[in-house]
Amino acid sequence: MKILVLTGLFSLTSSLFTAASKSSPNSSAIQTVSLIKTFRGISARDYDYIPPYAIEGETTTVRIREQKCSSKKPNDSTLTEVNNTTLEYLTSSLSTKLIPAVYLSAVLLGVPSNAVILWMLLFRIRSVCTAILYTNLAVSDLLFCIMLPFKIAYHLNGNNWIFGEMMCRTTTAVFYGNMYCSILLLMCISVSRYVAIVHPFTYKSLPKRAYAIAVCTTVWTIVFLYMLPLCIMKQSYYVKQLDIFTCHDVHNACETISAFQFYYYISLAIFGFLIPLATIIFCYISIIQTLKTHEWFWYVKVSLLILTIFAICFVPSNIILIVHHINYYYYNTDRLYSFYLIALCLSSLNSCLDPFLYFLMSKIRSQSNIYLTMVKVSREK
Repeated sequence: MKILVLTGLFSLTSSLFTAASKSSPNSSAIQTVSLIKTFRGISARDYDYIPPYAIEGETTTVRIREQKCSSKKPNDSTLTEVNNTTLEYLTSSLSTKLIPAVYLSAVLLGVPSNAVILWMLLFRIRSVCTAILYTNLAVSDLLFCIMLPFKIAYHLNGNNWIFGEMMCRTTTAVFYGNMYCSILLLMCISVSRYVAIVHPFTYKSLPKRAYAIAVCTTVWTIVFLYMLPLCIMKQSYYVKQLDIFTCHDVHNACETISAFQFYYYISLAIFGFLIPLATIIFCYISIIQTLKTHEWFWYVKVSLLILTIFAICFVPSNIILIVHHINYYYYNTDRLYSFYLIALCLSSLNSCLDPFLYFLMSKIRSQSNIYLTMVKVSREK
């Protein structure tokens, strides 16, 4: 089982690198279209002269975009002009100091804590179902922490990406993939506890190992398919004013923006965040109501910890993501994207908080088993 899970995850990582390996920032042959969850820029080669008002704000940039865009498809060497708001963010201490500091804290805390969790899961755990679910969660967080130093270097280097288009796409896919993989796995863990406590006899009769493997495989498949657009579409752009390559922060406003790109992120927030959150809340409310005086206090702690993880790491970024795309798609404004990046920075902390969830659940698991035994005996009488 251990070999199966780890082999599948390594295959996922290899697929991300393979899908991204067809382009680099300095290549002029690739002509791809980026997703729209970024700052808006205009192609400098589309204009012999860029008027001053073109970079004063969002509205004037849109006027330039409507005024003229080259009929030729842009390539990776396209020079991109951005407005002053975007320039302020790209050069601010917020993006070059504070955000990388948070990412660095996530790496320093997340790597050792998730490594310890993996060691405990592989050698000391008794419940196979629990081991499979938490192993996948820990591997997801560990893979995220391993890729995060590239983001740290990017921000410390003045938001200048020097690792090539392939690594930009891979890092972006792993970054967002971890967020939604963690959310879905937390939902699966909550559902598992719900069935075990609220429907103990059903839980006891289930083939837990097979179901756990099938659930984890489904989660990784869903995440992989949702991250494919980030792997196959252009992510890095050269910003002329700053002489830097940005990674997933700027796109060319003259490129085609399709309805698919809008609904892609909206559906990602709905199916990857809103529905799992509602499911988790339902599960733990049902668990607490069922337990009543039996160990309910511990599950209140678990519920509060999961809600804290969501409140800090997932709620701000996903809510802003929805509002940003509505504004971007219907009103051509990117004013919320800098706030989204700040909220997204907090999402990296889930790799540090997830291990605490395992430690808390491990304390109440034995007590829950005692409770289930008592329920079984009482019902048999």
